[in-house]
Amino acid sequence: MARKVRRKAAPAVPKPKKAKKPAAPRRRRGRPTKLSDQLFERAKKRMPGGVSSPVRSFRSVGGTPFFVKKAKGSVIVDADGNRYVDYVMSYGPLLFGHAPKAVLSAVRKALARGTSYGAPHRGEVELAERVCRLVPSMEKVRFVSSGTEAAMSAVRLARAATGRDLVLKFSGCYHGHADSFLVAAGSGVATLGIPGSPGVPSDLARATVTARYNDLASVEALFEAHRGKIAVLAVEPVAANMGVVLPKPGFLEGLRRIADREGALLLFDEVITGFRLAAGGAQEVYGVRPDLTCLGKILGGGLPVGAYGGRADLMAQVAPDGPVYQAGTLSGNPLAVAAGIAMLDSLRPEVYRQLEKTSAALEKGMRKVHEETGVSDRLTLNRIGSILTLFFNPGPIADFDDVKRSDGPAFTRWFHGLRKRGVFIAPAAFEAMFVSTAHTAKDLERTLAAHREALREAFTES
Repeated sequence: MARKVRRKAAPAVPKPKKAKKPAAPRRRRGRPTKLSDQLFERAKKRMPGGVSSPVRSFRSVGGTPFFVKKAKGSVIVDADGNRYVDYVMSYGPLLFGHAPKAVLSAVRKALARGTSYGAPHRGEVELAERVCRLVPSMEKVRFVSSGTEAAMSAVRLARAATGRDLVLKFSGCYHGHADSFLVAAGSGVATLGIPGSPGVPSDLARATVTARYNDLASVEALFEAHRGKIAVLAVEPVAANMGVVLPKPGFLEGLRRIADREGALLLFDEVITGFRLAAGGAQEVYGVRPDLTCLGKILGGGLPVGAYGGRADLMAQVAPDGPVYQAGTLSGNPLAVAAGIAMLDSLRPEVYRQLEKTSAALEKGMRKVHEETGVSDRLTLNRIGSILTLFFNPGPIADFDDVKRSDGPAFTRWFHGLRKRGVFIAPAAFEAMFVSTAHTAKDLERTLAAHREALREAFTES
């Protein structure tokens, strides 16, 4: 009888160790630490103020900024899953809301062809043709990567073309962070209370003279004081970086007249208003033709882009055609250009009709709330097209001095009141709200309900 052979038992396969559960986040003030708070703490260790642009830091309103996880249409979602009806819209570029299909499709197709060439490509030509058709004052255009680059380059060209050195700008208008424009600037400079900026040579600061917006007499006085020395009048045709301040009737026409008489150039900074107020920008709306124009924001469909352009004889002085040097490795980037073409091809009349209808409904609803809560005499609401600002100031608002008299603490309470109710506006009193075609009637209903409660909180401590 055969002996049974005992088989050795197979070695036991060790069970995989269970992954340790992440430690519960520390609690602060009786609540779990938010992911946005954690990201902000990490960011502050490696980035000045924890941000890539100062106004995002919430420095002027207090609190911790949220970090974005994703966005679609009119809604932005933060890292903790909170949803907000968004009126920042990346400070203006997102005319059709976040992630519109036409732009995403164009960028995907361009991405498959490469991200940057260091050589000319067809898209640049096609975008340039569209820009010059929509904005007739721009007979030729040069693409750059930001509005700051556009304004800086346009001023260099103006100085070369006129043989003069001085730049005339307006208090509260913002033209990017180039040295020439950080004198009495709006946007983040005004928000943080910075009068200029260390690092700008005093001699260069003296090359910029500042007038009052909507005050032609102040412009005349500067030309009288600096006769034959002012190269360019740089202006936001609708001031939108100190909050929305509209030009008085005759103001822009007066600037055109003065520039012609004095041999200076007129520069319209339409980085915000270009393609937003109309396909041809503010110059189409007001019927005033500048010598030079700066564009950005909508032009890139949410990707980094800028452009400057104007009369053909002026642009002929830009290298390589002329001696005025300006260059950029990523200028005319194929992804940004593809997004820009998709945006401009979508600018049909019905788009502006929809924007006006939605924006007018928001304005009407806000004014009704002001009346019903009894605070109309403490506020000024300025709107043109799809940009608007609520000033905590009885008004009227015509220039930067008027803007600065606004009630900052009340704005701060209003901002946080809106945010905790799911409505996101810029964390700065000197910015605009932007309406897109993606904003719905439900978005407005939610916004107005939040606005009513936030206003009550804004004035409880005033």
